[in-house]
Amino acid sequence: MTAYAALTRAGYVASVRDRTTLFFTFAFPLAFLVLFGLIFQGQHVNGGLASINYTAPGVLSWGVGNACVFSVGFALMQWRRDDLLRLIWRTPTPLRSLIASRWTLALGVAAAQTVLFTAVALLPFFGLELNGPWWAGIPLLVLGVTAFLAMGLVVGSLANTPESVAAIANLVMVPMAFLSGSFFPDDLMPGWLRTVAKVLPLHYLNDGLTDAMGGRGDLGDIGLDCVGLVVFALIFGLIATRIFRWSNRT
Repeated sequence: MTAYAALTRAGYVASVRDRTTLFFTFAFPLAFLVLFGLIFQGQHVNGGLASINYTAPGVLSWGVGNACVFSVGFALMQWRRDDLLRLIWRTPTPLRSLIASRWTLALGVAAAQTVLFTAVALLPFFGLELNGPWWAGIPLLVLGVTAFLAMGLVVGSLANTPESVAAIANLVMVPMAFLSGSFFPDDLMPGWLRTVAKVLPLHYLNDGLTDAMGGRGDLGDIGLDCVGLVVFALIFGLIATRIFRWSNRT
C-alpha cells in the first residue's frame, strides 16, 4: 500500500468514527438551507432569480468551504501536537502525499454535500430549478475544495490547540459567509462591501455555483470565478508551504 493510500484510508476511518463531526458537517449547513428555504419560499431576488436558486448554491459553497477549513485545520493541528506528523516525516512519505490524501477526502465530503443539498433543494416544496450549466459546478467545486484546503493548511499550521483552530476558522469563515452573499443576496449590501467581497475566495465559489446552478450567468462568468479560485489556491498554498511545521518542537 502506498503512503497516499494508507493516509487516505486512515483519514477516512478517523472521519467515519467521529460521528459528531460527521453529523454537523452535513446537518449544520443543511439546517441553514432548510431555514432560508422556508423563510424565502416563493420569493425572488433582483433579476428575477428564484430565492432557492440563490440560497442553495450559497449554502453549498459555505458548507464545502467550512468543511475543508475545519477538517484540515483540526487534523493538521492534532497530528502535529501528537507528534504523528514527526513520525510521518521520519518515513519516506513526501508532504505531497499527505496533502493529496486530505484533498481526496475533502473532495469526497464535498461531493456528498453537493448531492445531499441539491436533492433537498430540488424537492417540490423548495423548488430549485437547475436552469444553468449545472455541470460547470464540478470544476468549481474541485477548485473551491483546493482553495479552502490550502486555507485550512494555513489555519492548522498557525494553531496549536483545538480552541485556536475553532477561533481562527470561525473568525475567517463566518464573516466571509455574510460578505460573500452565501445567506442573502449581496445586492443588499453597500457598494464598498461588495468590493471587499471580491477579495474573498468564498465570493468566487458562491458566485460561480449560483451561475451554474441557478442560471444567472454564462460560461464566461463561471470561467472568471474559476480563475479567482485558482489565484486564491496558489496564494494560500504558498503561505502554507512557508509556515508548515512537522512538529511543535521546531
